[in-house]
Amino acid sequence: MSSTLGALLKKAREVRGASAIETARAAGISGAYLSKLESDAVKKPSPVVLHSLSEALAIPYADLMRLSGYRVPGEPDKAASDAITAAFFADLTDDEKEELLEYLAWYRARRRSRAAPGTPGGS
Repeated sequence: MSSTLGALLKKAREVRGASAIETARAAGISGAYLSKLESDAVKKPSPVVLHSLSEALAIPYADLMRLSGYRVPGEPDKAASDAITAAFFADLTDDEKEELLEYLAWYRARRRSRAAPGTPGGS
């Protein structure tokens, strides 16, 4: 879906409804550095930064490493899983993929608002 590290980071942050400042704080980096990462101005961020972003955005660390150009040694072969996913989504247009991501962001925001304290269904 997202072909660059920056695009993936930004989309993951948006889907989770997190601001750039919230995400940067959670990852222990500056907002300016996150902005550079999201705009692909940083070509090869450190593995430490990628690990922090992985935890802050719940993105698999190996995916961030791969998108940053790092080799991921000893990684299990995900070819079968990727092939199944690709088969399900092979005929989607880019517009359809974007619509699905927007729907996912809306759906998650709705679930969060329902689970928020003081709201029906919340604690």
